[in-house]
Amino acid sequence: MVQTPAQFLTLEEFLQLSETKPASEYIDGRIIQKPMPQGEHSAIQTELAPAINSILKTKKIARAFSELRCTFGLRSIVPDISVFTWDRIPRKENGEVANNFPIAPDWTIEILSPDQNQTKVTKNILYCLEYGTQMGWLIDPKEQSVFAYLSDRPTSVYDKPKAQLPVPEFAKDFSLTVEDLFSWLLN
Repeated sequence: MVQTPAQFLTLEEFLQLSETKPASEYIDGRIIQKPMPQGEHSAIQTELAPAINSILKTKKIARAFSELRCTFGLRSIVPDISVFTWDRIPRKENGEVANNFPIAPDWTIEILSPDQNQTKVTKNILYCLEYGTQMGWLIDPKEQSVFAYLSDRPTSVYDKPKAQLPVPEFAKDFSLTVEDLFSWLLN
């Protein structure tokens, strides 16, 4: 859903608006509301973030966040899952996680919803890569495939059940196959 404001809003003005549900993103001067997640999307998201955290957060390597607003460059986006290496997580003076994340994630993960535009989601992943993101995943539940995006290699598609999904170097302790990922739709 694209919302066209009566007047052009700057990024700063957008950030002063009340949050919407589902979240709205600011892309190229436009406010675009994300579609409401449905069952497949929700099942994968609620399993994947804790699976990543069970390996990487416990070792203080990285942390996965669901639906976290990331504002960098001229965009403010809300990836389904944003993974930040431990030393890049914005923090308050007391060491707690900060509310604002003015940087691109180290690993961005998007899960397509039935009514979601794949091109828009891909553009967000590519934008993240331009700003230092190491890897992007685009998970397509309908096709049971994962597109892996890296800044220095061609995009790869993983759709064979036993295929090991690639992860950023910092996440090498985390292992997941295509079959494991989509098994969360059965359980």
